[in-house]
Parts: sequence; C-alpha cells; structure tokens
Amino acid sequence: MADSSNFFTLYESAAGYALLDVVSMEEIAPGTASNQNAITDLTLFSRAIKLKAFLPFASAEDALENANAISEHAMTDALKTFLEMNLPKVSKKKKEGKAASFSLGVIDSGLANAISEGIPGISVRSDDIVREISRGARLHLTSLVKGLENGGINQAQLGLGHSYSRGKVKFNPARSDNMIIQSIALLDQMDKDLNTFAMRVREWYSWHFPELKDLVKDNYMFARCAAFIQDKKTLFHSSDEEDAEMDGDSDKTAGLTEIVGDEEMANSIIAAAKTSMGMECSAVDMINIINFTQRMVKLAEFRKQLALYLTDKMAIVAPNLSTLIGDTVGARLISKAGSLTNLAKAPASTVQILGAEKALFRALKTKGNTPKYGLIYHSTFIGRAAAKNKGRISRYLANKCSIATRIDAFSDEPNKIYGEKLREQVEERLKFYETGAAPRKNLDVMEEIRKSLDGGKPDDVDMEGVETPKSKKKSKKDKKKRKHSDDEDSAEEKEKKSAKKSEKKSKKKKKQKTKD
Repeated sequence: MADSSNFFTLYESAAGYALLDVVSMEEIAPGTASNQNAITDLTLFSRAIKLKAFLPFASAEDALENANAISEHAMTDALKTFLEMNLPKVSKKKKEGKAASFSLGVIDSGLANAISEGIPGISVRSDDIVREISRGARLHLTSLVKGLENGGINQAQLGLGHSYSRGKVKFNPARSDNMIIQSIALLDQMDKDLNTFAMRVREWYSWHFPELKDLVKDNYMFARCAAFIQDKKTLFHSSDEEDAEMDGDSDKTAGLTEIVGDEEMANSIIAAAKTSMGMECSAVDMINIINFTQRMVKLAEFRKQLALYLTDKMAIVAPNLSTLIGDTVGARLISKAGSLTNLAKAPASTVQILGAEKALFRALKTKGNTPKYGLIYHSTFIGRAAAKNKGRISRYLANKCSIATRIDAFSDEPNKIYGEKLREQVEERLKFYETGAAPRKNLDVMEEIRKSLDGGKPDDVDMEGVETPKSKKKSKKDKKKRKHSDDEDSAEEKEKKSAKKSEKKSKKKKKQKTKD
C-alpha cells in the first residue's frame, strides 16, 4: 500500500476534474466497520481527504468532449496539463523506469492505462480504495468545491447527461440507418409469421375444399382464392338455377382468372369444386375462416410494401452497398453491425464472417476450420461460384462490400456509380475463376469512375504524370543508375586531376635537376 502522504486521487465529475490528496489512508480502508462513517460523515472525510486542485469545464461542449474521451479510455490535453501542473514533478531518472514517490488513483482502469502511457513515470492504480474515495467525493463534492452549491452540480449532471445521450444516439435524418435495421428485423419476423399463418389457412380451409391446395401451390395465391371463393357452392349451381344465375357464375370465373392468372386453372378449380370431398361448414365457421384468411392476405400485402420501403431507404442511405450485394443482404449486414458507421469501420475480414460468430468461436474452441462466409453467403455471387471458389469469391466480395460501405458512410453525396463498377469487378472475378479471363485492374476501374463523375471533362490534374507503384520502383532504379554513373564520372575526373598533378611535379623535378 502506498504512503498516504504521497497518494492522490482523480475524480471526474460533470462540473470538472478534482484532484484529491489522501492525508489519512487508514480511515478510508475498505472492509472495515468504520468505513461507512468515514465516507458518509463530512468531518471525518474532510479530515482524511483534502482538495488539491479543481479544473472546471469551460463550457458544455468542453464537458461533452471530456466525457466522450473518458468513455473511450483516452486522456485529453486539458487533463494532461492539469495533472502535470498539480502533481509532484517526476525526475528524468524516474521516467526511465524507476517508480515515482507518489501514486495516482483513477476509478476507470482504462483511463488509468491511458494516463500511465501519456505521462511516463507516474504510478497509476485502480482498486477498492480508489472507489471508496470516489464515492465519498461524489457525496461531498459541493462542500469540497466552492460554487457548486444551490443545485449547480445537479444542473451540470443533467445537461451533460442529455448531451452525452444525444451524441450516442447519433440521430441523422439523412442517414436513417436505424429505420433500415428496424425494417429488416420486421421483414424477417413477418416472413416467419406469414409462413405459419399460410400453413394454418391451408389446413383450416382444406377441411372444406381439400382439392384447392393441390391446384394452387403458392401460399399467398391460395389465401386470396380462399377469401374470394368462401363457400365452394358459390362456384356452381343446380340445373334449375343455372339459367337465372349465369351472370354470377361468369363473375366468379373472371375473379378466379384474375387471381390465378390462368383461365384453365380457374376452370379446373370450378370443376374440382363440383366434385369436392370436403365437409360442409356452417355460416359462423366460414366467417371465422374467411376473416383470418383476409387478415393474412392484408399482412402479405403489407410485407410487399415494407420491402419496397426498405429498397427506397437503402437507395438513400447505402446506394453502393445495395447495388453491389442487394437490398436484403446489405440491410442484414447493417443490422448485424449495429449501424452503417460501425459496418464501415469494420475490416473486410470481419464483414466476410459477419453473422457466423457461433461457428467462428466453435472452430476456435475445437481448433477446427473457421467459417468462410456469414451473411454474405445469401448473395447470388456465392451461389454462382464453384465449390472450390466459394471461399475466394466471398473474401473478394467482402473486400468490395467494405469499400462500398465506407463510400456510403463518409461521402457527402453518395451515388451508386461505385456500386455498379464494384459489381462489375465481382462479375469479372467470377469469370476469371471459371474461364481464366483476366479482370480489369482497380486503377483502371477507378479511372473510369472518375471520368464518369466528371462528366467526360478533362480534369485539371494530368493523370499521365501520376506514377503507379511499378513506375516508382523503376524511377528508384533509374536514380540508383544515375548516382552510379555520376560516381563513375567523378572518379574519372579525379584520376585525370591526379594525373595532371603528377605530370606537373615530374616537370618541376626535371627543371631542378637541369639547374643543378
């Protein structure tokens, strides 16, 4: 345990940062009977804890910035300056590795790590004693810090809580990805419910008209036929009533033809009704059957409207992702990630196995093969690929989905041009796996997109001057060759100069000899 004279505690409040000096450690020791009195009693707490310094937040924006930094386990510049000014100075020797003579207590272990990394040489701790001191500081902050009386701290907490929650919600009408998440969840639930209701309608109405389920296979069409026919006796009449009610019979035939889309099938339904083996239903039973069938039909129609709504929303929020992989699969990826921003921040490897978390952790636990794809398996590209190429195309498709998502999330005016070109690249990659035809390079595709966005106008930047990585390598080699040639030239010049000097010296020696 550190010495009480060298122990400080940082308390983060809605009004600012408070640095507390722990004078008496024994009175704050957790797990003792006197601990509660030492924390709740102001006189005992003020005897053990003294306020060293207090840094108030300048504005609501400053408070929100610091609250976001603390939640992300980061230390702001203001907090770093505050600690460096009020804590004892750390010598250079202690920064190199020796422990400091004091320690700092922080309630959040993540923030403690950030402080120890940002200010080297400080010993930062986060334990039960720090939590007890923070609890007492929360109770008696208005008495320790002047100016927070009369509800000042309550107003600061209320304002910071509202602004922090509003920032976490991140509501943006232009990027309403939350509506996409709710819509795809409702679509999946409605698909399950409609399947259950359709089976119930088939079983219930088949007691009255069992031949209809063999003639009409589609569930939605079967429900519409059942709601239109109701009692099967309305499809045929006796010979005495046939002439009088011929117009009604023709109306039934026209209505069935409109529903099933085939006049022969409508006539076969009417013929089957005449020889049906089904039981007779009372009026009350038929009313209940038809009411349930009509509600199922309306629910199926609402499901179609919801699918169109989801398509429109995806075209606004994530046009490139929906163009690349489809509305439903793209919406499921956004829903699984939590938001479009979270999906954009995820790497391509995460996008590839998104939705297969159980299989991934099971494979890691049993040391088996990890899954090759998650939700993107429902894409048409994975189904079209051969068995040996499914993993390769899923990895390539996840890469393109990650690019499309980042363009949708961080561009000011997103359009679907990138999605169309990325889809063409995936198609070319599929052909490459099948036939061996070489696909286009990414640089060429991006150049086409740039030209289409510029409307075919020449850009101010000359792309011919832009060097590719290969040309950079060549230029480096050329520079080396030039340096080598320059070195050779300089060496030749030096040899020539040395030769001239030697000639001059030899001439001087000859002259001296002749004089002698």
